[in-house]
Amino acid sequence: MILYILIIFFIVSPFLPATRNPHWFFRTADFVRLQSLFIQFILLGLFLYFEESYTIFSWVLLSGLAVSIIYQLFKVAPYSSLFPRRRSHATSDGKVSILAGNVLQTNSCYPNFLNEIKRFDPDLVLTMESNKDWEDCLSEIEKDYPFTVKVPLENFYGMHLYSKRELQNVEVKYQIEDDKPAIFFDFLIDGYSPIFFCCLHPAPPSPTENETSKERDAELMITGKHIRESDKPTVVCGDMNDVVWSRTTRLFKKMTGMIDPRIGRGFFSTYSANYFFLRFPLDHLFHTPDLYVKKMIRSKNFGSDHFAMYYEIHHKKKVQTPKNPKLNGDDEEEVEELIKDGKDKK
Repeated sequence: MILYILIIFFIVSPFLPATRNPHWFFRTADFVRLQSLFIQFILLGLFLYFEESYTIFSWVLLSGLAVSIIYQLFKVAPYSSLFPRRRSHATSDGKVSILAGNVLQTNSCYPNFLNEIKRFDPDLVLTMESNKDWEDCLSEIEKDYPFTVKVPLENFYGMHLYSKRELQNVEVKYQIEDDKPAIFFDFLIDGYSPIFFCCLHPAPPSPTENETSKERDAELMITGKHIRESDKPTVVCGDMNDVVWSRTTRLFKKMTGMIDPRIGRGFFSTYSANYFFLRFPLDHLFHTPDLYVKKMIRSKNFGSDHFAMYYEIHHKKKVQTPKNPKLNGDDEEEVEELIKDGKDKK
């Protein structure tokens, strides 16, 4: 009986996000798809081993479990390293590298993160959850990274940016919530016009944060609309507090035409760094098709509950930023509805 109940639960729960209910309870199933898939395969094996006489109910359970497994595999398979990877054969006419990491405000293992900066030697360093203590610690890299944007906060949503080169058109924006900053800027690469960067860290839907995903979803949609108004090569990165196969993230990629470099490379699960069996890919980078990512490396554990991500981003020689993808009426309506719902929650 317990086995039957578990099977029914794991047949139904993967479909909860499809209801589009923004409450954290319904969105949680998106986060744990890899873990629930593992459990589903165990349940399938137990069912085949223990079931003695197959009734109509047995076949219904077995069919339902198989359909649910296939549905989940369809969602996550493109992010597996077994999936065919789209490799760029374009010539690079300039590059920029970035190390982006949620450092965890209460983490005091400062030397460990400094070692990761030295190991990767990126052009840009982006930290999230960085407060005044982290700002003081990171001051020692300013001899190599003299151009900075500092937003120290004590609410676990501070953000700092350090650059080897001068930044242009820097803006610190509070797009939805008054205490959740985003950093927008242009970065000049050799031989080409600026790359536009959007650095985000919206709050997740959870029992301890925002009750629903409305604020997070709205911030992603507002950023997407901003990108559609730009004609520059663009990179969006940060701790999105969302998984790449969620409907919201897929809609964001659809409206911007941006590419996820994870596809065909692997999941690169960044949270939680402390529990290998409970890891989700929450830290992302997306880029326009006139760019490509040559290197993509997950950091060592530096004491945070997240791993940091290192990316080496190249601009494709003689490739212009493509025009915006067309959205159908339903998609446009959903984008506006998500933005309105997020603003109404303020």
